[in-house]
Amino acid sequence: MDQQDFYIQKTYASLQDCLSRYTNNLELKASIKKELQVIELGLERVNNNVIKIAIFGLVSRGKSAIVNALVGQNIFNSEPINGTTKWPKSFRWFPSDTKVILEFIDTPGLDEIDGIQKSIMSQEVAEESDLILFVISEDIIEVEYKALIYLKKLLKPIILVFNKIDLYPKKTCLDIYKHLQEFSKNIKNEEALLINIQDILLVAASPRSIPVKVRSFDGQIREELEVQSPQIESLRHKLLSVLNKEGRYLLCINVLLQAKKAEEKIALKTIQIFEKDSEHIIDKYVKYKSLIVSLNPIAILDICGGLLIDLVLVRKLFNLYALPITNHNIDRLWLQLFFSSGKLLLTEILTHLLLNISKTAITFNNILDSSTSIEFYSGTAILQGGIAAHSTYKISKAVQNYLVEGCSWRILGLSEIIQNILNEANENMIIYSLKLN
Repeated sequence: MDQQDFYIQKTYASLQDCLSRYTNNLELKASIKKELQVIELGLERVNNNVIKIAIFGLVSRGKSAIVNALVGQNIFNSEPINGTTKWPKSFRWFPSDTKVILEFIDTPGLDEIDGIQKSIMSQEVAEESDLILFVISEDIIEVEYKALIYLKKLLKPIILVFNKIDLYPKKTCLDIYKHLQEFSKNIKNEEALLINIQDILLVAASPRSIPVKVRSFDGQIREELEVQSPQIESLRHKLLSVLNKEGRYLLCINVLLQAKKAEEKIALKTIQIFEKDSEHIIDKYVKYKSLIVSLNPIAILDICGGLLIDLVLVRKLFNLYALPITNHNIDRLWLQLFFSSGKLLLTEILTHLLLNISKTAITFNNILDSSTSIEFYSGTAILQGGIAAHSTYKISKAVQNYLVEGCSWRILGLSEIIQNILNEANENMIIYSLKLN
């Protein structure tokens, strides 16, 4: 078994675990049908080794012609008319020298649909795609650059295809690469676009016919247009090489990312469904901590007691939501919350210590006889109890945030597998660009 097959199996097991966990939750099942469907579709794609490749670009860049040239058939209409493709169209290709099935998705021109960001249709296509072929045919413009940045933020591997090289015979990959770098410096508030020069390909999917002189049988010479063969071999070779070396990695990463988003939505809905129950638990433990810290006169003991109450609250919330996480991770989470609160928590602890020392001093010096001392003691206790209650409430909200963002980091978790796959990447792999994001 090679490494790609290993991760295909891990991805399948993770998705299966995720699906069975939430399908069996009858309280949630009705409200998370859409999210479960995303996970089910991911399972189907992993099981069948279907890799989706979306073709993006402006109108008249030759997107449809590129797919036709790659598969050797006139699958998509590629007439020389602006905006031939009005809706996304897909075609499955079964190359003999790969272990996967390719599904090409041809999309309308980005300038026709007002860019990816403003088109729900294009967003959905982009998100479900494992690999992007972004087609340009002249110097890149701002609309194209912003679309590339958007795709990068979606964690999409990109092959930049310069089509119609027959019209620009002097254009080189280095020229395009340098132009991208210059463009990134001139666009304000945009990140640098990380596309490796080896992921830029020059093609002519439907090169223009050239005039040739033909002598007829009667000796007359006439001029005819000779149709040229597509110059597509560099892209075909690149595509098949990527698919063989890391195609199933691409499939796993994208399916896991989609399932991760679905699982985060499930976590959010879970928290919303159990909102009343959670608020009741939180209120109860906020009161417990406030009372214990306020009434206890011994320094340090109320800090220990307060921390214990916070830990119990964390466990109670996890038991309520029943979201996937181990007991070990619950303990780690509590420590993480404790240490990550930074200056705020440190300030609270220092305040606790100072107030506790004051209470302890008052108690053991027996100066509670004076009304001033009683007022000071009471005020100190109330202030300390308020601080303790606030910190516990903040921790409870942090727990909810962690569940939404961290539920995919369990054993066999979606995020963990994504990270492990990216750890396999080197500079010669197209998924390396995802590692840098």
